[in-house]
This record gives sequence, structure tokens and C-alpha cells, in this order.
Amino acid sequence: MASHWEALGASRLSLIDTQLSEPGLSEVISAQGYSVESVFHLFDTADGLRRVIEAAGEVGARVIYMLTGGRGELTWEDAAARFCEAVQPCRDDAAAAGVALAIENASGLYADIHIAHTLRDTIELAERAGLGVGVDLFHCWTEAHLPALLERALPRTELIQLSDYVLGDRALPARAVPGDGAIPLEALVAQALSGGYRHGFDLELIGPRISLEGPLVAARRACGNVSAMLSRCETAG
Repeated sequence: MASHWEALGASRLSLIDTQLSEPGLSEVISAQGYSVESVFHLFDTADGLRRVIEAAGEVGARVIYMLTGGRGELTWEDAAARFCEAVQPCRDDAAAAGVALAIENASGLYADIHIAHTLRDTIELAERAGLGVGVDLFHCWTEAHLPALLERALPRTELIQLSDYVLGDRALPARAVPGDGAIPLEALVAQALSGGYRHGFDLELIGPRISLEGPLVAARRACGNVSAMLSRCETAG
């Protein structure tokens, strides 16, 4: 991973919580001058999240974005109340560590480990819990009234994830390099920037298309495409 980061000329990293315990991570971050934009965490218990908050704080991570855990046989409302109650004690720990907490939207295919499957539901849950929002555009670009939802989400949006979708692709998770598919990423990114969003854009590149092209090659092309997109948005703005 370190060699790939160096090859890509990366300056900000997005990590998975298990990577925080890998030997040498802190040394690589320090030696290369990286900053950690985000850490993914699958929420289970408050104690588990506290451990991730502590580790994330040690590497200077800006935000932990989460899946909530599943709901079992609970209604959405009851599962949301349970999650809000469980995560509440961690808010002070995160504030003390200088780490934001956020919930991302994810496909209903992940219903065993998450309850927020639309951007609308994610915003509602984040508002109830007093947390931020991580917007994965791949999972919400087809939602009705998306510009209005983004406008509502932006004041608490901590991360925006970018990938693309090629119409007709059924090979899950079906992610494509930004610019290869049908998602109107540039218009959505432009709206976010004009609405005051100033955090990172995370490239989430997984699935058969990415594997076939090669993760490093796909990431390099994605970096180029998104950098050009951001430059156009900046010029237009």
C-alpha cells in the first residue's frame, strides 16, 4: 500500500479501521507527511468505537465514517433509536480526540450490517444521533430530489465518496472509475463545493472492473479524472 500511495503521489489517505493496528503505519504516515482524511468502521459497540477513536486520533485522522450494524427483527425506527443510544457515549471521546464521526449511506444489500440505505434515511439518522454524514454518491445518485437532499446534508457532511456506474453492469459491487459511467459526478461535486463543502473526496474503487484494469492503474486514472474535474469546478466557481 505504501508503494502505491507513493506511486500515486497521494497526500491524504482513507483507511479501514483494521489498518490502524498494522505495524509501521504511523512511521509511514510521519515519514511521507501524509494526512489521514478518513477511517471506515463497522459499528458494533461503544467500546469498539472508542478503541478506533483512540487509534484514529493517534494518526491524526479527521473523520471516522461508519456503518451502523444491522437491525435484526427491529423496525427501522427502533433500530435507529438503539444505534443513537449506543453511539452517544462516544461523541465526547471523539471530540476530545479531534475526530469527527459520520454515518454513510450504503446499499440495501448490506442490510445485515447497516440500516441507512438512502441518503434521506442517512440524514435523518445522523440528525437524530448528532453525527455527520458521509455521502456515497454511488448509492444515492438515482434518488429523487437529490440536489435538495445534498443541500440538507451539506452542513453536516464530513466526506463525499466518488465512483461511477456503467449502466447495465450487474457484476457487484459494480464500481467504475469516475468518468467511465453515467453518474453526473461533476454536477454533484460542483453543487457540494458551491454549497461550502471543504473536506475530501474519497475514491472508493472496488469490484470486477477495478480488478480487471488493476487497482493501481484504475486509481491513477481516477486521480487524474477527479483532479481535472475539481479544477473545472474551481474555475467555474
